Amino acid sequence: MMSDRKKVQPVLSICPVCKHDLHVTRLECDHCHTAIEGSFTLSKFNYLPTEKLYFIEVFIKNRGSIKAIEKELNISYPTVKKMLDEVIVGLGYSVDQDDSYVTEEKEEPSNFKASILDKIEKGELTVEDALALINKRK
Repeated sequence: MMSDRKKVQPVLSICPVCKHDLHVTRLECDHCHTAIEGSFTLSKFNYLPTEKLYFIEVFIKNRGSIKAIEKELNISYPTVKKMLDEVIVGLGYSVDQDDSYVTEEKEEPSNFKASILDKIEKGELTVEDALALINKRK
């Protein structure tokens, strides 16, 4: 049995002509055709590009596990971090430019290396990225 539903397209959030934000002014029920007109807001997520929405979906599906995200998307830890930062900025928040995975500069060298090893074990950091962090600190 086929559904009466029409093929639904995602909501456009940017005008294809002038590239400014679009606003929702009409909602309609597919079942009874009741229509409501007014000024409605879209979610911040509606203004993100499709690839960023897919990244968010993968991020949530993997419960934020960087290692799982790296594996599923076949990308490196820095790429995951960069994409996450882009999503954060796209949602209207600022990103601290300090690398959050870099341990405090004042930390003892042995604690720094231990924290790096811990991050590798948890899958939050690749060995290559860990070596880069250690060399950066020297």
